[in-house]
Amino acid sequence: MPMKQRLTVLGSTGSIGTSTLAVVAMHPERFEVFALSASTQVELMLQQCVQFSPVFAVMASEPHGRVLAQKCKDHQLTTQVLWGQDALSMIASHEQVDSVMAAIVGAAGLASCLAAAHAGKRLLLANKEALVVGGDFFMKAVSLGGAKLLPIDSEHSAVFQSLPDDASTWSRQIDKIILTASGGPFRRRSPETLRDVTPEEACAHPNWVMGRKISVDSATMMNKALEVIEARYLFGVRPEQIDVVIHPQSVIHSMVQYKDNSVVAQLGTPDMKVPIAYGLSWPDRMLSGAQALNFKSMADMTFEAIDSNGHELRFPGMRLAWSVLNAPAGSTAVLNAANEVAVAAFLEKQIRFDQIHHVNLETLESVVTQAPGSLQDLLALDAIARDAAKQAVRRFEK
Repeated sequence: MPMKQRLTVLGSTGSIGTSTLAVVAMHPERFEVFALSASTQVELMLQQCVQFSPVFAVMASEPHGRVLAQKCKDHQLTTQVLWGQDALSMIASHEQVDSVMAAIVGAAGLASCLAAAHAGKRLLLANKEALVVGGDFFMKAVSLGGAKLLPIDSEHSAVFQSLPDDASTWSRQIDKIILTASGGPFRRRSPETLRDVTPEEACAHPNWVMGRKISVDSATMMNKALEVIEARYLFGVRPEQIDVVIHPQSVIHSMVQYKDNSVVAQLGTPDMKVPIAYGLSWPDRMLSGAQALNFKSMADMTFEAIDSNGHELRFPGMRLAWSVLNAPAGSTAVLNAANEVAVAAFLEKQIRFDQIHHVNLETLESVVTQAPGSLQDLLALDAIARDAAKQAVRRFEK
């Protein structure tokens, strides 16, 4: 039997992290959990430590870390509890780690993703912000470190599965990449009523079970804008080679159209355990625990253009993806920071749902960017953009 794959899960108490551990638990002969990390969910982290006995457990802050450390001691666990950004980067780059599931939401996960990339790990990327913020800088770290980057977003995993094994042939074979979008909970809602949307409505996704931030991004379709940016860097295509189509059933997760106009697609149930299992087992496949598609009982599959049926009014943020990709370097990082601040403000009921887009626009217009040359440059740009976005929030605040 081959040696077990030793795994670090960054963001283990979130939806991707818990799904990852559910898949790992199905294959104890293949995987060993080396380290886990979380932000504030101490009780769930304790349960995961009891079940998987990681060498390390890392909390974001010292107070939460000390509480977890005491609980682990009370349960006579051998897991060593640490906290802070340095500890996150350590468990992402540790010499005993083979694979890293990067599932920390937002720019907060950038440093640990870079640490894993520099250390040449098998990097399972569920944190799209690492690419949106890092762009070419992050991809250079992956290349120089000799890391293997495997996308975990369902759309990018679908594209990866639809591409030839030899990446050196992609540029001469691909015509375009087509990302699919469910349209979220407001696909048919009158655009003029979106100002009245509540956080509870925005988080009620019709197909996927996700965290609150990404659920709001799906409702605005900013998640798709960020995925367009991510696809540009992951697959080395030009912005104009990326298209988005609304597919409400979420059965086709994305497609690749080739130069001969043939299209290869990946289909499956809307369950993140499928791309997670593929990333963990690549280049093989293994049981994921997701339900199989039942073609005999499947409803019709339909598609809508993002610039039809009033979608350009419902989802004005979508077009920002192509705008920032054609803008000066660093603009994608500004958009990401602005959106994180705007979504947080909406969830706190400081601004209206329709004002998320206006905060993003104002921030992009007010922040001057230049190509980042280091992690410190990226973090500084992120901080500047967040300050600008917070100022915009105050102007819109209810």
